[in-house]
Order: sequence, then structure tokens, then C-alpha cells
Amino acid sequence: MKKKFISILLAAALAATLAAGCGNDNNNGNGANENAADEGNNGNGNNGNHDTAENDGALVEEVDGSVYYLNFKPEQAEQWKDLAKEYSNETGIPVTVETAASGTYESTLKSEMAKSEAPTLFQVNGPAGLASWKDYCYDLKDSAVYKNLKSDDFALISDDGQVQGVAYVIETYGLIYNKDIMEDYCEMDGAKIKDASEINSFAKLKEVADDMQAKRDELGIKGAFASAGMDSSSDWRFKTHLANMPIYFEYEEEKVDTTDAIKGTYLDAYKNIWDLYITDATVEPTMISGMTGEDAAAEFAMGEAVFYQNGTWAYKDITGNDVDDDDMGMLPIYIGVGDEANQGLCTGSENYWCVNKNASEDDIAATLNFLEWVVTSDRGRQVFRDEMGFVTPFTTFTEEYMPENPLVDAANEYIDSGKRSVPWVFSTIPSEGWKNGVGSALLEYAQGTGDWDAVKKAFVEGWASEYSAVNQ
Repeated sequence: MKKKFISILLAAALAATLAAGCGNDNNNGNGANENAADEGNNGNGNNGNHDTAENDGALVEEVDGSVYYLNFKPEQAEQWKDLAKEYSNETGIPVTVETAASGTYESTLKSEMAKSEAPTLFQVNGPAGLASWKDYCYDLKDSAVYKNLKSDDFALISDDGQVQGVAYVIETYGLIYNKDIMEDYCEMDGAKIKDASEINSFAKLKEVADDMQAKRDELGIKGAFASAGMDSSSDWRFKTHLANMPIYFEYEEEKVDTTDAIKGTYLDAYKNIWDLYITDATVEPTMISGMTGEDAAAEFAMGEAVFYQNGTWAYKDITGNDVDDDDMGMLPIYIGVGDEANQGLCTGSENYWCVNKNASEDDIAATLNFLEWVVTSDRGRQVFRDEMGFVTPFTTFTEEYMPENPLVDAANEYIDSGKRSVPWVFSTIPSEGWKNGVGSALLEYAQGTGDWDAVKKAFVEGWASEYSAVNQ
């Protein structure tokens, strides 16, 4: 497998693309219907832009199959169902969309793939996820969805050149913050900063958060940070997205893009940011086992917390409440490592479409046509922009198809300023079992029923054992 990870330079290039309304490319799969893929496309590979201005992404060939999409993202479940219904009404092709519950995608996919009516379209989160499903992936190299990618950098490509997966959304995460409360704080006597731009290191972030926590009554907040809920709707923010930080900095130091044995070089820094999240918070550390992702979003949306670790996708959960769109900003997740003054936000993808090569020829063709329609038709692009809020890696998503999202705007500001984006290396985490082990250890530590050594053990020893189990 040709492992396609975002290097620092590539992350910067991606960021520039994102700012221009561009996205990522990921290819792994097989081009099911060569004729259908070629018509309406220019050139070969990812350089062939699909002209949709005049044909609105019209289907290139009638097919008799059906589509079954197992969706990874619960927050877009209803939008996908509605879009599938529109497509079916327009074409007569049945499209079924099912969505796995948060944190259960891998187990759900295994169950569904064992059925006679298995998904024709599914997702992997990157090279590590692909390892379990590469034998199911149709080669997408001749497909329209691949040819409309901006770059191979976001494609999963095997050593023999098969395009096994295609990324369909580029996302950014960091510390979302309330600009209005931040301004109120900066005007207080004894404030540690005069402007949010002064928060450019972990030391400064901690200084400000500690002070905000002490002055929470004066600020009218419950805590500096929204609750670090550790149920399945929220724990991925910490066992995956936050864990990305120490993994990334270790990879950078070791000059690798994956490993079979993580050293845990920066776990002390991981502890520092986790301690900050659970102490300068809206709830006591002993309460986080019962807190959810909805709780954290609501706390931020109602102005009860200043900081909320999440990404551009969270906009839909917080808009329309007490925090105006103009008051949503985003800061990098500082952990006290590296060139923090030049650190940007975390940008990447863990959403790669794969087509099931074991489906019938008709179903594969129907699936490829559906994907083409989604990324070329006006309706598909409008839903991605307006309802799902996606920034995509496809050439068809020109400037007018960029979402109205202040968090995307914040991400672009970091790009424009030349900050170095932090790539999503968590796609190399060996398994969901590793994440769950780290998550359980983080919770035990927060509750006082476990120590940090258990987190280190889950992180380091768990990595080696899970990698061995997955790759044996």
C-alpha cells in the first residue's frame, strides 16, 4: 500500500487549496463502469475535470442496479437520506442510506458486509482503516468521482496503482472559542491578554484558561472549557482528535508517517492539555462519564463555556443560539511542543468512499453514477454546501459551492497567515480497540480511579499489541 499521509508541506498546500474552495483527493477502489466513468470527463486521472456547468451532472448511462450506502457521519444522516430520495425520484434507481451509530461504524460495517445485501458504498478512515477492507475495494481509477479529484494526495492508492478510496470531505478542528466572551475577558482588570491573538502557546492558553475559570462568575460562564464528555458521542474528540497531537509531533521528530510501535514521547504534553480540559471546565472531572457531545455543544452554544474542542462540522450544532456566527473563532490546540507561534489548525480527512467490488456489476455501476451525480449536479453540490456544510476535494466545487461557515472562515484565516497546518495522522492509529483503551484510561484518570501510567500503557503497549493483531 502506498501510504498517502499529509506532510507538513502538504498540509500547507492543502490549506491553500482549502482556502480557494479546494479539497483533498483519496483514491482506493475500482472504476466499475469504464464507459460511464469516461463520458463527460476530460483527461485522465485526477487531472480530468468534469464539466457540470451545462449538464448539471447528468447521468452518463442508464443502469439497472441499486445503491446501498453505509454512512459514517451521524450528523449528516438525514441529509443523506433526503438526497438519496431525490436521486431515486429523479432516476428511478433505488438508493438506501443507513448510518452507523457514533463509534460503531467498524462493527456495523462488519455485520452489514456479512449479509447478502451488503453495502455497495462504504467508508474507511484512512490507511489503517483500509487495511481491514482493501480486499473489498473496487478500483476507482476510471471513475468520474476520482477524475474530479483535485489531487492524489487524498486518495488511497495501492502499490499496483489501484485507487481504493476517495476522500469526499476536508475538515479542520481546533479550539472553537467565543469571541464575545473573550473580548469581555480582555477588558477585565488583570486579564492575562489584551487580544485573543496573544494565545499562541500552551503556556499562554493555560494562563488565560486558569484565569477565566477563577473569574467565571464575573464572566457569566460555567467554565473555561466545555465538558469533556466521555460517552461514545464525545470521547472521539480526545482519544482520537486530541491524541493526534502527541502522535503527530512524535512522527515529525522520528521522520516517519506511520509506525508499528509508538514511543509516547509527548505523552506528558498530552497529559497537560487533558488536565486543562477537565479542571478548567463546566463540570467536575468526576462527572464527565455522563456528559455527551450534545452537552458540550449546548454549553458552548449557550455561552456557558469559552472554549470547545471540535471542528468545522460542529457549526450546525451551535449556530442559531446565544453565540452569533460573528463571535465564533478557532485557535490551534497547543500542547507545549514544537514551533507553537507558527502552528495552525488540524486539517485533513478520515472520510474515504470505497465501492464494494463484490457487489453486482449493475450495483457497482449504479453506485458510481450516484457518486458522480452527488459531486457534479447542482443539487448534490448545494446539499453538500448548505445542508452538510462540507468543504470538498473535488474540482466541481468551485467558489460558489463553498459553505457559509464562520469556522471554515477561521480555518482559512490561519492558512492565509502562513501558519503550518497539523495533519490528521490519527488515520494511522492501528484500531478502534486502541482508541477505546486510551479513552477508558483517560476517563479512569479523570475520575481518580486510575493513574496516568495506565494512559501511557494503553497508548504505547496498546499500540504495539493492536498493530500486531491487525497486521498479523
